[in-house]
Amino acid sequence: MSVEELPEYAERVLEVAELIPPGRVMTYGDVAEWLGEGGPRQVGRVMALYGGAVPWWRVVRADGTLLPGHELSALGHYREEDTPLREAGRSAEGHMPRLDMRLARWDGGAHI
Repeated sequence: MSVEELPEYAERVLEVAELIPPGRVMTYGDVAEWLGEGGPRQVGRVMALYGGAVPWWRVVRADGTLLPGHELSALGHYREEDTPLREAGRSAEGHMPRLDMRLARWDGGAHI
């Protein structure tokens, strides 16, 4: 699907995803708030359908858990970009780290 065929809302969501600097993240809700429309579910739907062409790993769940089914791919990107992570404890299911949302979350301020 070419960019011209994207729904207008989807195009705006993807534009925000492209603004997020390497090593930082925004939640689905943050993106919706930035746009002033929609909500986390709508942003998640756009990312699921069209997000492959943008840095999808920078739009995340508010709790910092990695996207189910894409954990290893996302983790590779996070490590490459030095995104702050919280290592999982031994008791954590799958021992997957989480994003350190306190440090990784981007508020849309100054670009790096």
